Amino acid sequence: MYVCMCKKVTDRQLRQAVAQGASSFGEVSRETRCSTQCGKCTCLAREIVDDALLAQFGATHPAAQRFDELAYAVG
Repeated sequence: MYVCMCKKVTDRQLRQAVAQGASSFGEVSRETRCSTQCGKCTCLAREIVDDALLAQFGATHPAAQRFDELAYAVG
């Protein structure tokens, strides 16, 4: 599915960037150009990248710590 309509970036491309070594949303954004124009896709793109990072690196990745912090704040 298209995540960024401005730059024609799909969720598959975001996940592929992580699989190829990107280790942060910033790196994925620089590589794919996602979320660099209007910014409307940023929340969804960040969620997809965080999920891919968690799948790739597990609970040791900083994205996992951010989820823990959010769960603590809400809970």
